[in-house]
Parts: sequence; C-alpha cells; structure tokens
Amino acid sequence: MIGKKIRLERIIDRNSGKTVIIPMDHGVTVGPIEGLADMRTTISKVVQGGANAILMHKGIVRAGHRGAGKDVGLIIHLSGGTSLSPDPNAKELVCTVEEAIKLGADAVSVHINLGAETDKEMLWQLGQISERCSVWQMPLIAMMYTRGPKIKDEFDVANVKHAARVGAELGADIVKVVYTGTVESFTEVVQGCPVPVVIAGGPKMDSDEDIFKMVEGALAAGAAGLSIGRNAFQHERPDKIIAALSKMVHENASVQEAVKTLKS
Repeated sequence: MIGKKIRLERIIDRNSGKTVIIPMDHGVTVGPIEGLADMRTTISKVVQGGANAILMHKGIVRAGHRGAGKDVGLIIHLSGGTSLSPDPNAKELVCTVEEAIKLGADAVSVHINLGAETDKEMLWQLGQISERCSVWQMPLIAMMYTRGPKIKDEFDVANVKHAARVGAELGADIVKVVYTGTVESFTEVVQGCPVPVVIAGGPKMDSDEDIFKMVEGALAAGAAGLSIGRNAFQHERPDKIIAALSKMVHENASVQEAVKTLKS
C-alpha cells in the first residue's frame, strides 16, 4: 500500500493529518461561472493561499497547467453531469483511473447522489472505480450527497451519516459530505465513518464569518478538513480566504484569528 500512502501525503498535510481541497469541477455542471473563466489565474491564487490540493476535470488539467509556481496536489474528477440534463442528479463516468494516472493525478474523485433515480448506477460506478484504484494504488475521494425524490432534507444527520458510511463501505479513502449544522450532529457522521471525512462548502455564503463558523464546527466534530469550491474561488481574495481556512485546518486557528488573517 506504499503507493497509495505516498499519493495521500501529496493531498493531506503530513503534520496535521488534515487537508484543504479546492474543487473546481463546476464548469461541467454549470459552465464557466465567476472565478473559473481564467483557470490558470484562479489556480495560481488557490495555490498561493496554501491549498493542499485542487480538484478538476481532465480537460482543465491540460488547459490550466501553469508551468511555474508552487506545486499542489492534483485530484481528477471522474464523473459528471450538467444542469441542462433532464436529471441533473444523474452522474456518469467521464474519465478513467488510467487516464488520471497519465495526467499525473495524486487522487481521483467520484460524485454519488443517493436517493436519485439513478443512484444504483452511481453506486455501481463507485464500486468499479474503487476496484481500479486498488489495482493502481490510487486514493479515492467519494463525494457523497443525498438528493432525489425520496430526500426531504439532504442536511439531515441520518441521511448524511448514511451517505458517508456508504462511501467508506465501497472503498473510498476520503469521504466528502455536507455539514449537518452542529458539532453534535456532525460528530455522529464522523464517528460512523471509518475513513477521513471532509466537508463540502455548498452554495456561496453571505459572509466570510459564516464559512469560518461552519469549518470550526466541522473540525470540532473531528472532520479531516474541507473541500470548498465557490466560497473560495469566487471570493474577492481567494488567496486570503484559503490562507485563513488553512490556518484553521492545520493550526487550529479560531474564527477570530481566521478573520484577522483574511483582513491582513
């Protein structure tokens, strides 16, 4: 398992055991939204802020390669779906583990929507990718959400901890889920999942302090870090907010200290 351990150390800080991942795979889902038009510039700002890893689709690895600057872990997203689809919750495999290896990936990720009408196909995809990752010693991140006709509240702790457990049960090395709103409820999620759990950032928030409070709660509950996209790369100073978030994740900085870092 040494190959997987070496790759994991490229996306998880060796000292803190935690990670700050900035996903930038939104272009497939909703197009070139604010912050993702000029990928080279955005990636440079994200890396400057101190992110441990960036996450993107295979085509942007080529288009966004900077050729200079500080190194950063690379996670290639293997599944996709668009907001134009009759079923936006359906995700299809659009890349293979082998392609990701050729592109220099340190890890791969798959998106699963439990409760969607096609969730059985997505679970099959997760199982297949898990097997290929085992063969190639490639770390696997499972983005586990509960969305679909049967889901009344995707933030409900029963749904979230079930989703996290499914990801771990099917072979993920890291599971990404939404934050359930309180330290107590998210502790249930972490305790029920035998692999590291990171939180999603969700829609663009109203204030920076709201982001910091969410991260503070998740870390207090035992989260292994975060995977925040729009609230980072759409910020007026992506480098500053990522630096602040990194201090919280890796140095146990408080909300107040994070605000100070952001304004410095």
